[in-house]
Amino acid sequence: MLLFINCSGDRRDRHRLIRRQRQVCIGDGARDGLAGLHHDHVVLVVPSDTPGSDARALAAELGQAAGCPVTVGAAGPATGPAELPGAHDEAARCLSALRALGHTGSGGATADLGFIGVLLGDQADLGGYVRRTLGPVLDYDAARSTDLVTTLDAYFAQGASLTRTKTLLHVHVNTVVQRLERIGRLLGPDWNEPPRTLEIQLALRLHRLTQGP
Repeated sequence: MLLFINCSGDRRDRHRLIRRQRQVCIGDGARDGLAGLHHDHVVLVVPSDTPGSDARALAAELGQAAGCPVTVGAAGPATGPAELPGAHDEAARCLSALRALGHTGSGGATADLGFIGVLLGDQADLGGYVRRTLGPVLDYDAARSTDLVTTLDAYFAQGASLTRTKTLLHVHVNTVVQRLERIGRLLGPDWNEPPRTLEIQLALRLHRLTQGP
């Protein structure tokens, strides 16, 4: 499997992670692997048939060793050198997803991420899904310098409570109502029905992911 690792510390912390990785995953003699620094991320290639559980265990151990939250995105297993570039990309996407979804300090593989994991797989068109689902709202915000997408995100995050949403956004409840009415006109009258809300909430999460952590 291939592990893509992020530490919230500085470059010295990342080099310390590499040394600790070699002790944990290579120096114990149980595995043969490679560890190094690639574009400010620590990358580990090591034999494993359980990338998700190994990523979680490694995140916990390396985080304790580094003294900072360590997030580990995993991919694989890859069956040969030709599959490593694809595994590298998948592990990097998984790491971004974990951080965007608020799982900093944890680890996992795309298979652990539910719908998002499916969309992060090979041939996934994240931008296309977000555009198909949220396009009218994103276009409205871009054209008018508004932030309806943040209101929509807050509304779902607060359990569709107008009171909690207005508190989170520091606006009057009538402002929230007006924004949601505008969103309804943009997305259609069924935007707040269960089948659509699942799609919209997924698109909101993916939008955060593609915007970066």
